[in-house]
Formats: sequence, C-alpha cells, structure tokens
Amino acid sequence: MSKFWSPFVKNLVPYVPGEQPKLTKLVKLNTNENPYGPSPKALEAMRGELGENLRLYPDPNSDLLKQAVARYYGVQPNQVFLGNGSDEVLAHIFHGLFQHDAPLLFPDISYSFYPVYCGLYGIKSAPVALDAQFQIRVEDYRQPNAGIIFPNPNAPTGCLLALDAIEQLLKLNTESVVVVDEAYIDFGGQTAISLVDRYPNLLVTQTLSKSRSLAGLRVGLAVGHPDLIEALERIKNSFNSYPLDRIAIVGATAAFEDRGYFEETCNKVIASRERLVAELTARGFEVLPSAANFIFARHPQKDAAGIAAALREQGVIVRHFKLPRIDQFLRISIGTEEQNQALLDALN
Repeated sequence: MSKFWSPFVKNLVPYVPGEQPKLTKLVKLNTNENPYGPSPKALEAMRGELGENLRLYPDPNSDLLKQAVARYYGVQPNQVFLGNGSDEVLAHIFHGLFQHDAPLLFPDISYSFYPVYCGLYGIKSAPVALDAQFQIRVEDYRQPNAGIIFPNPNAPTGCLLALDAIEQLLKLNTESVVVVDEAYIDFGGQTAISLVDRYPNLLVTQTLSKSRSLAGLRVGLAVGHPDLIEALERIKNSFNSYPLDRIAIVGATAAFEDRGYFEETCNKVIASRERLVAELTARGFEVLPSAANFIFARHPQKDAAGIAAALREQGVIVRHFKLPRIDQFLRISIGTEEQNQALLDALN
C-alpha cells in the first residue's frame, strides 16, 4: 500500500484470475480454455491483416464484426455491442445500466468478478443462494433489485437454467435490467438472444474466448434492445473508443462466419465432457450436470484441496475454490482426449 493511493483504491478487492503457469509441460485444465485451436479461416484473416494498415486506427464501431454477429443471431447491428473481452463488456454494464437505489441480485455461487465490479462502481449487492442441488430458483428473484445478473450455464458449477425459466424471471422483473452472461452457452444450452426483441430489459453477453477458441484475442459482445446498447456505447466512448484492434475485428468476424468449424469443435468438447463424467463417476466422484466446457466434481471420501495438490505433483492443474459450500469441489476444464486421459491416469 502506497501513500499515493487514493482512498478508493485502498478499499478495492481485485478479481484473481485462474493461474497461467509458465511451465509448458503441464496438462492445463484450470481456466476453461478450448483445447482446440481457432478456426483456420480466422487465423488466415488475422495473418492477412498484418501489414501497412496497422499504422491506422481500427474502426471504432467495429462494424464488420457487428454485422457478422447480427447476421449470425438474426438481430440488427444496433442491437450488438462489442468490447475487449466480455469482462470489459460486463464492466460497462455494471457502470451504465445497474442502479444504486437497491441491491444487485446474482447467485451466491457465481462468477467472482460480479462482487468485484460492485465494489468498483459502488453498487450494493444481495447474493441469492442456489438451492441444495446448486440450481437457480427463479422465484427467489422476486424482490426489489437494481438489476439481475447470472451466468448461464452458471460458473463454476456448469448448471444450466432453461430458456423458459429465464423468460419467467424476465416476467417477474420488468423494471430492471436482467443480464444473462452466456460465456459457456455453446456447449449445451440455448441462447437467450431469441428473447431480446420481446423483453427490452434483457441483455445477453457472450465471449469468443471459449467456444471459438480466441481467449488470446479478447473479444466480447452483448446483444439487447438498442436503448441498452446505446448506453453501453456512451460508456465505451467515454472510456476507450477503440477497444478492438484491426486483427481482432477480422479474426472474430471470420470465426463467426466459419460455422462448420465452430460446430465441429463444440461437439468434440461435448462428447469429451460426457466421457469424462462417466469415467469420474465410475471412480466415485459426484459430478454436477454440466452444459459448459468444464465439470464441477467432488469425491465423498477425498479432500478436494488434497486431490488438486496431488494432481499438480503429477503435472495436471485443475481449479480449486476455497469458498463456502464449494470448497470440496474441483472445477475441471475439458481438454483433448489425451489431456483427459492424463487426468484419469493421474487420479488412478
């Protein structure tokens, strides 16, 4: 702590990202990265952008990518917002759309950046407990709020809230913004983007980091009513007018246009997830139902921290959260078949 810090900074509790180890021989199953590479068409587009034009600023509106996203989801370009990763998109949402006259609602077991943003932007929060099966109960969100946000599938549990339940939640909360954070939706869920034209208070966020294998590119998006998007654009243009560079714009556009590769890799992850669930269940693990590219598992006779430490000694890294209710669970990213087998061999 420095004497030059403002009082505001002294009280912040920053987000702690998953470990990015420097060793290269580890089996890395701790940060939910896609085990398969980006679309070859996306790589080709990015290589083609490496040239003299990099001396020029990118399009501040990223219209090429907005149009690609709009075509993909059957919405209008003015319903699409883009940012430097979905974390920046979420930051602008917290800053521009959540109110300060009531608490923000989100699950008590959820993406740990949400309370960090509440602290950053001075928003009161009221975490809502998941039920005993770690599921969201829609009726628990029938209370005054400054907004609602939740991941779907949830993180770190992987549990999915069905589309009809999301619609029920929207009907119960017509006076505040409801944000569905769909970082993992492509691995087994149905996007809520189909509801945005009927519910002007709905905003859906997504990322290209998971299902499109572009975590290193940092591209996120939101889809919703044009009025909500305009608020985010006002925040963006008061903060950073150029959140996406030229390479990111063309690479992300090509990734959205390469639907065949996207579906192929998602299906591989889903198939590997189901096989890994079966193998862990056979070894005595309890595994929560997952619609994500990770699973959440615990062993009734073995301590989770001890398992994580023993796996690390054998070169396999998984994520352990030292938090109430989930301190005996491990979050395990789905890897390639070879990586998953390395995990199983280490457990054996």
